[in-house]
Amino acid sequence: MSVRRLHTEARYSEIVIHNGTVYLAGQLDEGLSAGIEQQTRETLASIDRMLDEAGTDKTRILSVTIYLKDIDADYAGMNAAWDAWVPKGAAPARATVEAKLYAPEVLVEMSVVAALP
Repeated sequence: MSVRRLHTEARYSEIVIHNGTVYLAGQLDEGLSAGIEQQTRETLASIDRMLDEAGTDKTRILSVTIYLKDIDADYAGMNAAWDAWVPKGAAPARATVEAKLYAPEVLVEMSVVAALP
């Protein structure tokens, strides 16, 4: 079975497709100047774009791992944006953890696994 890699760089691929499953690298807001709700909305928009390019959509997400810089300060704001975005009846398995992210201005990053139609 073949492996497709999209937007491949030296260290990672943004999208990997194998055996009917789509794996997205950690997605985040590229602007990094906004608060948690806006960064979350931008991250989710990036996920939408990547899934579309891979041939699927958010209704087919199997699992998401969410990394927050400060879970105490940002969990509610992230959830506000998440709840507005996630399709009713199609919420994926999800884990949310606090993590030291690659730059101080990054408040949220998400890694996604989705099924192809």
